Amino acid sequence: MKFRWTSVAWSIAYLLLLLSLSTPLLIITTLFMIVPAVVLFTSLSTKQFILHVVPVLLIIALITPVYLLIALYFLIPALVMGRWYRRRASAMSTLLAGTITILGEFMLMLLLGTALFHFDLTGYVNDVLEMVTSPMSQLGTTNPLLNDLSFTSEDVRMISHMTIQMIPMTLIVSSFMIAVITHSIVRPILNSMDLAVPRLKPAREWRLPRSFIWYYLIGIVIQLIFSGSKSNYMLMIAANLLPLLRIGFMIQAIGFFFFLAHERKWNKVMPILLAVPVILLPPLRIIGIIDLVFPLRELVTKSKR
Repeated sequence: MKFRWTSVAWSIAYLLLLLSLSTPLLIITTLFMIVPAVVLFTSLSTKQFILHVVPVLLIIALITPVYLLIALYFLIPALVMGRWYRRRASAMSTLLAGTITILGEFMLMLLLGTALFHFDLTGYVNDVLEMVTSPMSQLGTTNPLLNDLSFTSEDVRMISHMTIQMIPMTLIVSSFMIAVITHSIVRPILNSMDLAVPRLKPAREWRLPRSFIWYYLIGIVIQLIFSGSKSNYMLMIAANLLPLLRIGFMIQAIGFFFFLAHERKWNKVMPILLAVPVILLPPLRIIGIIDLVFPLRELVTKSKR
């Protein structure tokens, strides 16, 4: 086996990441949980991969079966992304495959929790919010200067309702971020092993389909029409669609800055400096919308001539 010692090291790293689930570091290490399995699956044959991973899973199972279930949970998207890497699929298709798999697992977990264990997500969110806001309300009661910290039951109910509505977007963004983090770490590692992995398109080529403008307009119309109604389903669509599209417009604006810098041959630091205000000041996403609606990049290219 060509990468025997490297593979053993990655197996140990995989074990340490799984063991970190019992520590406060799990908030951070969970984001990297897929990485070792992806590297092992892509760089080894299937038989060799099993020989490396099974001992890790057995050790985890001996500690607690719960950790084994979590390990299997993260192993599935690792196998999916690893298979895409083996096929030399494009970076974006690999990211989408990983994102969809992670998102599907999130949704399946919620479904099984509700169907088999009668898990009430709304009630759980309410309980957590009441636990968090209760000390603040007590401080507001005892100290007049902290009255603004008090939360009424209606406030808690409203925040809970907004939180539930935003869960789909949160799951989508979380799934995508885990896939992006995994790809950004795995790609240079696999390349160092002489396993060519396609890279993402350069930032200057980041462009959204123009149809996103219509989706955005539809989301705004839904929000305007159903803002005063009791149609939770339609409001949930708008509450999740619009923020996702706004993130997309920010990415479009950042792509435009990198394109402009490339065409004008600016210093490579310039587009980064221009991208920071777009992230910090959300209204600047209008630049991405303008770039999407009007042929700004074509105008830049023509003016260069």
